[in-house]
Amino acid sequence: MVKTCPHHGTYRSVVWRGQVPFSDWTAGVPPMNEAEGLHCPENCGLCPEHIQGSCCVVLEVTKRCNLHCRFCFADAGEDTEPSYDSLLEAVRQIADRGSRPMLQLSGGEPTLRRDLPELVRAAKDSGIPYVQVNTNGIRLAEDTGLAQRLAEAGLDFVFLQFDGMDDRVYRTLRAKDLLKIKKQAVANCGAAGLAVTLVPAVAPDINLSSLGDIVKFAADCSPVVRGVHFQPVSYFGRIPGGIPADEGRCTLDELLTALCDQTGLKVSDFAPSRCDHPLCGFHGSFIAEQGRLIPLTHGSTVPRRMITAEENRDFTARRWLRSRKNGPVSGNADADILQEKTVLPVSGQKHKLRLDMKDSSVADMDVFLQKVRSQSFTLSSMPFQDAMNLDAERLRRCSLHVFRGGDLIPLCAEYLTPAGQGRSQEE
Repeated sequence: MVKTCPHHGTYRSVVWRGQVPFSDWTAGVPPMNEAEGLHCPENCGLCPEHIQGSCCVVLEVTKRCNLHCRFCFADAGEDTEPSYDSLLEAVRQIADRGSRPMLQLSGGEPTLRRDLPELVRAAKDSGIPYVQVNTNGIRLAEDTGLAQRLAEAGLDFVFLQFDGMDDRVYRTLRAKDLLKIKKQAVANCGAAGLAVTLVPAVAPDINLSSLGDIVKFAADCSPVVRGVHFQPVSYFGRIPGGIPADEGRCTLDELLTALCDQTGLKVSDFAPSRCDHPLCGFHGSFIAEQGRLIPLTHGSTVPRRMITAEENRDFTARRWLRSRKNGPVSGNADADILQEKTVLPVSGQKHKLRLDMKDSSVADMDVFLQKVRSQSFTLSSMPFQDAMNLDAERLRRCSLHVFRGGDLIPLCAEYLTPAGQGRSQEE
């Protein structure tokens, strides 16, 4: 992407590396007219030109955090948080104005609020169908009863920050050894019947080679872990500093091909986003069977019908939800997620996780439907935008919104940091 600004001159940022044909991936999306998108993102709220509704709304419940991560788009760490009553009013407005979207309780670190279960319960009582908590997992690991209290309040999903299977990755990104804590958080959620999606922040020089290891762990932990949602690092909020070189970015096609190379999955097992802009992500649906993945998405990049935010919400929720009736901690008898092991360096090992339907235990339609309900597994990605690669065409189709001051704002517009002005970890 090449941009020219009358005040700052011309600058460029890589958005695609050609590992998947760009024109095929983005086919069918009409370009904006010259008179469109002129007020993106400074007047967003959402404006009448916005194309997509709210699939998911993020509500910040605190700025406090118990980590100080190298990359943090929310720039968390302040000792502030909104009052409980103001959050109840925000939940009411989100339910009414956002057509009852999925709600993400985020931060900061939301589990630092003692009243988090009450907030979850209030959201469910307001009519919001699905409630999710975005967390680093520390309190879920340390407070053995927290996951159970959240489950009893009606929490549906846990989005768990999970960057790799090597503590060196966590020391680099999070300044702390966290692998044992992450595993304990998964175990506690499993015992409470909560569904977990692992969320790695992916940086080329840190953990791009770890994707296969993360997916292997996730598949072994099915049906507790429902999938992995990859987020390539973006340069806004708190960042290492400065305008990044192209080598510091992980493009969507680069992520997808690395994922397939490390897992044995195929690019055709994935499809572009059908709700947001195709450059906003990919998804692949699978059945997890004994640590391997049966692909359900036959992802031709031929343009498909765009779906509404409500359709996307329900499609996603069906795959992330978990049946809590006698759910085991792991789908594999030998998958001991708490097993003490010497933490090894990033292996870069290639895994053979793809399992064709004909080679699986799916013998008939009844078995297939039962497995889809109980063993669904999703691999997806959402690369956020920053000042260098911000694209108004993507913003206008965004269905992931942040609630702020009574407005619903696309996430990439809300957290946007001026180029080169992000706060570094040291600051």
